[in-house]
Amino acid sequence: MLVEEFRMHTSLFGVRRFLLFPVFVAVVVTASAWLLGLTGTAMETVVAGVHLLVFFFGLQVGTAGLVGRDAMRNVLGEMTLLVFSGRTLPVSRRRLLSVFLLKDLAYYFLFFLTPITAGFLPLVAVGELSAANLVVLWLSVTGTFGLGAATSLTLVGVLSRSQVAVLGIVAAVAAGIVAEGITLVSYTPYGAYLDQTVVGAVGGFLPFAVLLVVGPLAFEPTASRRVRRFESGRFDRLRSLGDGLTARPLLEITRSSGSVWKVVFSLGVLFGVAALLLDRVAVATRIEPSAGIAFGTLLALGTFTTYNWVTQFDEPREYLRYPVGMDAVFRGKRRAFLALSLPTGVAYLTLAAVWYPVVDLLVGLVVFPLVSVYVFGVTAYLTGLSANELLFDTALFALYGAALAVVATPLLVAALAHGSAPVPSLAVAVALSVVAAAVGAVLSRRVGVRWHSRLRTE
Repeated sequence: MLVEEFRMHTSLFGVRRFLLFPVFVAVVVTASAWLLGLTGTAMETVVAGVHLLVFFFGLQVGTAGLVGRDAMRNVLGEMTLLVFSGRTLPVSRRRLLSVFLLKDLAYYFLFFLTPITAGFLPLVAVGELSAANLVVLWLSVTGTFGLGAATSLTLVGVLSRSQVAVLGIVAAVAAGIVAEGITLVSYTPYGAYLDQTVVGAVGGFLPFAVLLVVGPLAFEPTASRRVRRFESGRFDRLRSLGDGLTARPLLEITRSSGSVWKVVFSLGVLFGVAALLLDRVAVATRIEPSAGIAFGTLLALGTFTTYNWVTQFDEPREYLRYPVGMDAVFRGKRRAFLALSLPTGVAYLTLAAVWYPVVDLLVGLVVFPLVSVYVFGVTAYLTGLSANELLFDTALFALYGAALAVVATPLLVAALAHGSAPVPSLAVAVALSVVAAAVGAVLSRRVGVRWHSRLRTE
C-alpha cells in the first residue's frame, strides 16, 4: 500500500512537487512560530496550539473508517486500490482496513508530522527550545495525531455496532471534561510533553496505544452483498432542492457510511478548534475577540471538508458521457454544498450562544454563509471534482492556502480588534465577506468552462 500510495501521488503531481510538500509544511511552521513570537506569544502557547490543531486534524483523518466501510462495499467508483480488494484477495476485510489506516499514519508521519517538528529547528538554533525538548515534541505531536485518528476510528467502529454506545461514550467524555478535578490533558501525548517522566509518558501514551488496538477491532466491516433498493421518493424530494445533479451528491452522502452526520462531525471539529482558540487567545492576550466573526470565519473555512464529501464519489471524466455541461454539474454541487453546510454551520453558531452573547454571534450569521460561498468558488475552481488531490500537490496547496488566507487573515484580525474598535471591525468584516462572496460567485460561474476544457484535453 505504501508503494501504491507513492506511485499514485508521484504520477499525479510529479516526484519533485510531491516531495516538496514536507518542505513547504516546515517553512510554514517556522514562519508561523516566528510571527507569533513577534506578537509576544509564549513558546508554551505555540506548542500547545500545535498539539491542539494536530489532534483535531487526526480526528478528521480517523473518519477514513467511514470511507473504509464504503470501500469494502466497493461503492467508490472505478478504483482499484488494494484496500478495495477484499473480495478478490485471501485477506480479511478488517485486516485490509487496519493496514490501510496504518499506512495513512505512516504517510502523515513522514509528510506532515515530521515536517511540523522540523519547523521548530530554527528555534533550537536560537536557544528558545532545547534539542531534547524537540525530540519529545516530535514524539508527542506524532502521538497526538495518532490519538485523534484512533479516537475517531474507534467511535466509527463502535457506531458500526451500536449508536447508543457512541452516545454513551461521548456523554462520559463530556462529563469528564466538565467534572471538577479531572484533567484529560494528562492522558494525552501532550501531557507526556508537559511531564517528561516515566509516569507522564505511560499516562500520556497508554490511551493512544489502547485506542490504536481497539479501533480496528471495534470496526465491523460490511460483508453483505445486498443491494440497497433505490428510493425514488427520496430522490424526488432531494431533486426539489434544484435538479438531479443536486440530488445525486446528496443521495450519495445519505446512502454512504455516516450519512450526513460526517458533515456535522467535520464542522464540529472546526467548531471545537474555534472555541478552544478563542479561549486561549483571551487568556494569553487578555483580548476579548468577536466570537461571531471568529466562529463565522473558521466554520466557513471548514466547509472545505463538506466540498470534499460532496465530490467524494465522483470520477470527473464520467460527466463527459452525459448530455449536460460541467457548468450544470458544478451548479448541482454548489446547491448540495450549501444545503449541507449552511444549516450545520448555523446550528453550531446557535450552540455557541450557550457560552457567548447572542448579539456578538449575529455577525457570524452574515460572515459564515458569505465566506462559505467564497470557499466553494475557490475550491471548485482550483480542484474541480478532485479535492482529495489537493493535500499533496505542493504548488496547488500553497496557492489554495494563500487564497484562503487573503480573506481569513483580515477577518481574524477584525475579530481580535473588536474589543477596542467594535463598529469598524464589524463593518470591515461584513464588507470583506460581501466582497469574498462576490469573488466566489464569479469563480463558481467560470468553473464549469474551466474544467470542461481541461477534461476534454487531458
